Amino acid sequence: MTTHAPQTAQFVTLPASLDEAVAALTAMPAAVPVAGGTDLMAAVNKGQLRPAGLVGLGRISELRGWHYQDGHALLGAGLTHARMGRPDFAALIPALAASARAAGPPQIRNAGTLGGNIATAAPTGDALPVLAALEADLVIGGPGGARREIPVSHLLAGRDMLAPAELIGFVRVPLLHAPQVFLKATGRTGPGRATASVAVVLDPARRGVRCAVGAIAPMPLRPLEAERWIASLIDWDGARGLAQEALAAFGEYVAAACIPDPPAPDDGGEAPPPSPAVQHLRRTVAALARRALGRALS
Repeated sequence: MTTHAPQTAQFVTLPASLDEAVAALTAMPAAVPVAGGTDLMAAVNKGQLRPAGLVGLGRISELRGWHYQDGHALLGAGLTHARMGRPDFAALIPALAASARAAGPPQIRNAGTLGGNIATAAPTGDALPVLAALEADLVIGGPGGARREIPVSHLLAGRDMLAPAELIGFVRVPLLHAPQVFLKATGRTGPGRATASVAVVLDPARRGVRCAVGAIAPMPLRPLEAERWIASLIDWDGARGLAQEALAAFGEYVAAACIPDPPAPDDGGEAPPPSPAVQHLRRTVAALARRALGRALS
């Protein structure tokens, strides 16, 4: 894995179940869980982390697949980006599959996992805006076989954190059977970290549009007013099409909501104009939101 690992980890354990992994973390609180290790081992190699031990999650088969439960898909936290990018998964949750295919080069997609993307909570995590737009929940395993559920957005916002020895076991995603789109901008050709990303999910049963913007803030942002406004313009019983002017207005609405103007100074003077970098980011987010909604509606 890395030349640093033997000097860093005092022990490595490979549990065969979620409860065994939780028990290992309970016995050794200083140990660090590792699945794909794409972020963890990078931190080790940079000298930013020296774990006392590693709890490997790669042998826990229950975390590497998915099953259906009450109109939801229960996704194992050990699902790799490569697995989620395959056609059978894409037919189930298209936007999450699209984000998985955009997660990086093949070596990252083959190793990186859904649970790791959530636990690391990097602002550029491609799966995060999709999970926010889907309003997904986490099933968390704790000591003694305990299980609890929290919204993914609560963990990303710091409203509900993992307790010691707790692990993300599954991600519960509603099966909407409706169009959903994920797009991102990287600032270069080919795979790369997002400078901005947008997920748009249609929910015909509730006659709603859900949108989440990633990479521009510490957590995905939901422009709720823009969602409600554009949903009110859609003919849910008809063709669901919108004029280009409405799509463009939605993009601008999303960008303005997620990247507001600088605040006015305390002395009552005029607020400074947005910097060129902010203006460029706004244009990028507006274009992504416009295109994502247009593709979902088409």
